[in-house]
Amino acid sequence: MSQDYQTIAKQVFDIEADAILHLKNLLDDNFSGSVESILNTDGRLVICGMGKSGLIGKKIMATLASTGTPCFFMHPGEAFHGDLGMVSPKDVFLALSNSGETEEVIRLLPFLKDNGNIVISMTGRPESTLAMNSHYHLNIAVPQEACPHQLAPTSSTTATLVMGDALAVALMQARDFQPHQFARFHPGGSLGRKLLTRVKHEMKKDNLPFISTTASIKEVIHSMTEGRLGLCIVDNGAGIITDGDLRRHMETDAANFMQLTAKDLMKASPKMINSEAKLTEAEELMNDFKITSLLVEDNSQVVGVIQIYDLNK
Repeated sequence: MSQDYQTIAKQVFDIEADAILHLKNLLDDNFSGSVESILNTDGRLVICGMGKSGLIGKKIMATLASTGTPCFFMHPGEAFHGDLGMVSPKDVFLALSNSGETEEVIRLLPFLKDNGNIVISMTGRPESTLAMNSHYHLNIAVPQEACPHQLAPTSSTTATLVMGDALAVALMQARDFQPHQFARFHPGGSLGRKLLTRVKHEMKKDNLPFISTTASIKEVIHSMTEGRLGLCIVDNGAGIITDGDLRRHMETDAANFMQLTAKDLMKASPKMINSEAKLTEAEELMNDFKITSLLVEDNSQVVGVIQIYDLNK
């Protein structure tokens, strides 16, 4: 029997979207208290969950860690066999369990109480053991799972993830967390590279296609071909000729094209950027002027070319 798989997918999207929107009705002062507790602690945030909740917990931990909240994930089984030694009294403990009755998590509560930790829980049952023994409870109850048998965690794990994202964003805004701070934690990522890397590190600087204003059209084409940048630099930056300029002149001045010189083709006063500028500045300048290349200058001398393609490696 054939199935309409796209219809099934759309039903899943609808059910999980409804589950997320339902969280808005469950939000209360426990969320604000949770944010304040994490914000004001001198320790770290310890995130703990079993099974699917644990997998979601690891993602929440990764988001928080990369946005300025010192934290780590602790497997409840490993915690009960020695890893609790990593939990200091200053730490805040975030426990994830949709039922609120996960045995491996529940049996950690006596230690956490004796250790003086603030406990935040995310469960779908406010009356559960975990919720009732937490300082703050974040209700992640969902109307239904997307699983047709209501067995596999689907909507409930999505709700947990979204609640974790809400915590992370609230903490980011409370700390006035900025892109340059994010970049420090992601030096290998695209954003980190653009924010931390300078133009001089990515610019093309070898065999630059310099020509004079009197260069013939043949010399312009030869220099552009040899340079492999799609442009020529006229008189140390007095002007620039791109392959687009060549095409336009071929169309608009076909009869005289072969008699033109670099001076006839060039755009005067091309956009430049200092070699010490950051890649983000180069990207912003190119986007503002809708261009794909910038000449790079150092001490009033053209020392390189940076192109939009160099920013997205």
